Amino acid sequence: MPIDGSIEHHFIFEKDDIPNNKGLPLILYKGVTDFENKEPESVFEEVFTLNNWGNGWRSGHPDGIFSFHHYHSDAHEVVGIARGSATIQFGGPTGPIVEVKAGDAAVIPAGVAHCRLDSIPGLSVVGAYPPDQGPDVCVASEDDERKAYTNQDAKTCGIQRFREEEKESVHARIAATELPEFDPIMGADGPITKLWLHK
Repeated sequence: MPIDGSIEHHFIFEKDDIPNNKGLPLILYKGVTDFENKEPESVFEEVFTLNNWGNGWRSGHPDGIFSFHHYHSDAHEVVGIARGSATIQFGGPTGPIVEVKAGDAAVIPAGVAHCRLDSIPGLSVVGAYPPDQGPDVCVASEDDERKAYTNQDAKTCGIQRFREEEKESVHARIAATELPEFDPIMGADGPITKLWLHK
């Protein structure tokens, strides 16, 4: 269940070939979930479902957060850290680096790149999306594209590498991604209401 914890947000602007999202901030929730001796993955799934975020997944291996820089052009994503810890970089190779651990979560706006930098055993991640959204996997570099094609989960989402001449259409797709009605952790009173819906 959600508990009091710290919440921070970061605007991450376009960098090189990664669009990021100048209008919607990345939201980080630190220590906001108490598992109450329940299965951590189920707790996150229940909270996400309660707040109308679905089409979810859970991963008990490190690639629950892909180890290459990627973004989703057509979906906002929430990831909850159910077990273990990870180091994640947002916004591309020069973006902010964040340490997360069990009980933390992040809402990643469409367009914002993310990449797991470590491979610590024991990581378990739960993800979900607003209604009628499911992610593509977009990469900006040839190296990340090569890594993506070695990952079976990434391949099932549809890997795309956009070129310079497609930048305008990518920005339009990101901007058209529908906003969620509720924050995936805190519902109607969560930070998405203040930072995304009533900005």
